[in-house]
Amino acid sequence: MSSRVFALSIHADYRCRHSGACCTADWDVPVELPIYRSLDDRLRNGSLRVASAAEPLSPFIVEPGLPDGAAAMLERTDRGDCVFFDRSTHLCVVHRDAGEEALPATCRHFPRLAVADSRGTFITLSHYCPTAASMLFRDEVDLEVVEGPSAFPFADYDGLTVTPDDLPPLLSPSMLMDLEGYSAWERHMVRRCCGDVLPESVVATLGSDAAQLRTWRPGSSPLVEAVQRLPGSFSVVSPHGSLVESVGLRDEVVAAIPEDLRPTADEDGLEDAYVSLVLPMWRTFQRPINRYLAAKAFASWTAYQGRGLAAIVRGLEAALALLRVEASRQCRDARRRLDRDLLLEAIRTVDFALNHLAGGEELAEAWSRAEVG
Repeated sequence: MSSRVFALSIHADYRCRHSGACCTADWDVPVELPIYRSLDDRLRNGSLRVASAAEPLSPFIVEPGLPDGAAAMLERTDRGDCVFFDRSTHLCVVHRDAGEEALPATCRHFPRLAVADSRGTFITLSHYCPTAASMLFRDEVDLEVVEGPSAFPFADYDGLTVTPDDLPPLLSPSMLMDLEGYSAWERHMVRRCCGDVLPESVVATLGSDAAQLRTWRPGSSPLVEAVQRLPGSFSVVSPHGSLVESVGLRDEVVAAIPEDLRPTADEDGLEDAYVSLVLPMWRTFQRPINRYLAAKAFASWTAYQGRGLAAIVRGLEAALALLRVEASRQCRDARRRLDRDLLLEAIRTVDFALNHLAGGEELAEAWSRAEVG
């Protein structure tokens, strides 16, 4: 596996700012055996303690049926906090007192989402993390793919590992891509998201690009050259006038979430909120929204789990649809027009669903229906 690491420029200097979102999300966090032994030893010799609010609790859950490789799970308080999260300082006690290397792998790697193949390791971020979400709004960094990002040195990141025996991404259900060609397409998607155009235009243009590229066949010219020949213009489209289509795509994502984790239906007033509170401000925020789309296009698991380029674009369309719905919910509840804070919270909610609730393979299967025909 290559030691090269790639990320988006807007993520390249990521650093935890201790929001506590991951530590209070009520998540199951598996603890690997060496980490479990190390933490248990520290707890026994008094060099480590749980947070004061969790002192009555045993720090570990040890029971049958744990995930493979896990010796225990971290216990949580009644409010869903990790037992090692200190609310008074917003710091992880383990990280503070024992160092990053003492953390379970889940904690060390969040919010990183990685794909590793023979080209290298490609890292995007989960924007459920408020710090990651805020990086979509930065103005001082141009959007591009960069190599050797300072925040992500070469390491064995949790994520999707593609071995040399695995197939490369599919161009269409009956045609494979070569990795050089796929790299060109991935960078092309990111460049499309740099455009000062509506997010709907970005997605529509990528749909047209994918349709044109799907006609490529081996023998004429390399796939990378076919990507380079794609037109530079954008499809001219308008913002969606209603949430009807977006709700349908949202339901597709919800169907990929296990039943016991599915959010409660909450549709009242969303259409009115979208028309009166979201739509008038949508163009104002097209830059961070397009950057969010770039973060979904880059380091995409769907490229390997789906059935072609149309599935990847369908995933971007679904992310944008969810964002319309969640932005409407945020605006409805706040009773004000879309602003930076409301959009950031909507992005966090969407990425929580896409990255942490829905099954990746289930989403890829659903989005691959776009490959029919």
